[in-house]
Amino acid sequence: MKCMIRGEKIKATKAISDYIELKISKLDKYFKDSDVSANILIKLKGNKQAIEVTIPYDKHILRCEEDHDDLYAAIDLVSDKLERQIRKNKTKLKKQTKSNNKIFNFNYELTEEEEKDNKKKNKIVKRKVIEMKPMDDDEAILELELLSHDFFIYKDMDNIIKVVYKRKDGNYGIIETNE
Repeated sequence: MKCMIRGEKIKATKAISDYIELKISKLDKYFKDSDVSANILIKLKGNKQAIEVTIPYDKHILRCEEDHDDLYAAIDLVSDKLERQIRKNKTKLKKQTKSNNKIFNFNYELTEEEEKDNKKKNKIVKRKVIEMKPMDDDEAILELELLSHDFFIYKDMDNIIKVVYKRKDGNYGIIETNE
């Protein structure tokens, strides 16, 4: 895998670049093509150091971002997270490939341990029915905070279904449905 590393407000030294390439190259086993490239950005986020990895592959884009006080720890976290993301979605892509007759170039050979992990993780374990009362955006954010959830589904005063969610930066986002 080719790693294109660049720094934003931080210099990508030889030691950092070598460590990133070592960690990201462990993902090569999941790709059949050898000409896959990873775009890596290291940057400062306040007083933390962050790494963002984007791997465009076929019609999919794998992306992950982590920040930590120590850049090397952030690199470890991002490589582990990417591997989990690939392993988790590999079986879904394989099923989609069979049903749609599309060909993706992921290496689908799973070890028995990986197959057991995927079977355990891909089950619906809970269903909820919610009663939606009309409310404004501020009320929905308050409900979200009271429930300590990452998102909250509600109807606004015009009966449009919306989802309010908490972003990584601490702010909120709203997704509206189009009826």
